[in-house]
Amino acid sequence: MRTALREKIIAVCDQKIAAKGDNVGLSFYAFFKNKNDDPELLMEAATWWIQTHQLDHFVKAQKIKEMVQQNL
Repeated sequence: MRTALREKIIAVCDQKIAAKGDNVGLSFYAFFKNKNDDPELLMEAATWWIQTHQLDHFVKAQKIKEMVQQNL
């Protein structure tokens, strides 16, 4: 996963956790605007989320943050 995406995921997870608490769940769409302005980056996130880790649609932000920080 490229560094820019990794940093974006961690930042979004931090924002969601700060706003809604440790139990907040999110999908990989949370890292993107409603407008698909970077399809390559979206596909990279989707591949990591769906194919690589076979995660459910919604996953706890804390878990995603930890996975990204551990470079999984």
